[in-house]
Amino acid sequence: MLMIISPAKTLDYESPLATTRYTQPALLDHSQMLIERCRALTPAQIASLMSISDKLADLNAGRFQNWTPAFTPDNARQALLAFKGDVYTGLEAHTFSEQEFDFAQQHLRMLSGLYGLLRPLDLMQPYRLEMGTKLDNPRGKDLYAFWGEIITQSLNSAVAAQGDNVVVNLASDEYFRAVKTKNLQADIVKPVFLDEKNGSYKVISFYAKKARGLMSRFIITRQLTQPEQIKAFDLEGYRFDEARSQGNEYVFTRAQQDAK
Repeated sequence: MLMIISPAKTLDYESPLATTRYTQPALLDHSQMLIERCRALTPAQIASLMSISDKLADLNAGRFQNWTPAFTPDNARQALLAFKGDVYTGLEAHTFSEQEFDFAQQHLRMLSGLYGLLRPLDLMQPYRLEMGTKLDNPRGKDLYAFWGEIITQSLNSAVAAQGDNVVVNLASDEYFRAVKTKNLQADIVKPVFLDEKNGSYKVISFYAKKARGLMSRFIITRQLTQPEQIKAFDLEGYRFDEARSQGNEYVFTRAQQDAK
């Protein structure tokens, strides 16, 4: 069972590391192609392309220029510990034991606009390049054209190594679009998290993102390997809702959260 999650725009390269072990990303030759394309952009072009401030554009122009394919603990950090966002707040990877990092390394993958597909312990230099960015490149007009085949092949290899042909899609729609599902040799289980608001249940983005991280944590810390086992997910008030679930779409609901 292979979990897939999205990356985060916010990064953390300062906090103490929960592990000193690391691996190298598998797709750096492809990343280098994108870096060379991004280095040709001015900060003003980056600001326009990514819809970000001039300050952030300057920061990321510098990151593109300083990027080097020689990844070391001095210039990079393990991806699972570098991303900092709602999903990763739920994951709390900084609390993982070495055994839990081992399980995550085998069963968790992060999609990335620059790195394609990352394992938790893969070193990652800081960047900002969202999968939805319309960046012209040698393979097409956007990053979906650039990465689609490669990410799907990498996922098929990872799934085959596990032998159960199950992918748990905990990524956002923007990122999972990069996977060519027709060519994915796996059954896709999609957890959906609904929160009650004013008497009805709906996807609330902030809560749903954190819940995807919580689900990842639930699977990793309990070392779950079967889809049926994740129906027991009960962190922070969520419960499996059999009536709302259908097929491989597992719906989890939670009563309205009181304002704190």
